[in-house]
Amino acid sequence: MWIQRSGARYPGGQGAGIETRHAFSFSGYYDPGNVRFGSLVACNEERLAPGAGFAEHPHRDMEIVTWVVEGELTHQDSTGARTVVRPGDVQRLSAGSGVRHTERNAGAEPLTFVQMWLMPGPGAVTDPAYEVVRGIADGTPYALERTEAVLHVRRLVNGERTALPDAPWVYAHAVRGAARIDGETLTPGDAARISTAEGLEARAEGPAELLIWEMHAESGYG
Repeated sequence: MWIQRSGARYPGGQGAGIETRHAFSFSGYYDPGNVRFGSLVACNEERLAPGAGFAEHPHRDMEIVTWVVEGELTHQDSTGARTVVRPGDVQRLSAGSGVRHTERNAGAEPLTFVQMWLMPGPGAVTDPAYEVVRGIADGTPYALERTEAVLHVRRLVNGERTALPDAPWVYAHAVRGAARIDGETLTPGDAARISTAEGLEARAEGPAELLIWEMHAESGYG
């Protein structure tokens, strides 16, 4: 298990009112030893001031999953989707052969969200697709059809325990509160990368919210 603390993320940002923290090599920050974990190739923490946003830009061959921490995210893309994503919703954009989208904070309050990019497996469907699951229930697994990956959302009360998946690659990101995994405490923005996880659990130290990726394939390029 390797822990990446929130303060060790790479800083980024694009335009006024945007603050970004990257968990992996991204854009102008490249570390050959930190380009992926399992099928996960990006986990970005984004903070957008009211009125700030990302202008229209393209993606392809990527599964993009977004979790809003606070505020409201306005999303629009070339599939025709136009939605407002709120805390508790899971947003998925399958870029496929190519898609363009915009993301912005059209509200009056600050917006914070976590965006995670995963590489699809060989032979994945190439048509772009979009989905929002509203108010996903605690513990409900969300499987990405185009990858061998499952997202588990866990909201825990003080002292509550949750089993981590037994999987070749497990990525646990602390959204709120604190949780202890194998002797290490994660606080907001921290993440644990666990290889060949087996028989592990997380225990909340106070109320906590975790995003846990269970992955059974590694990303590949070319």
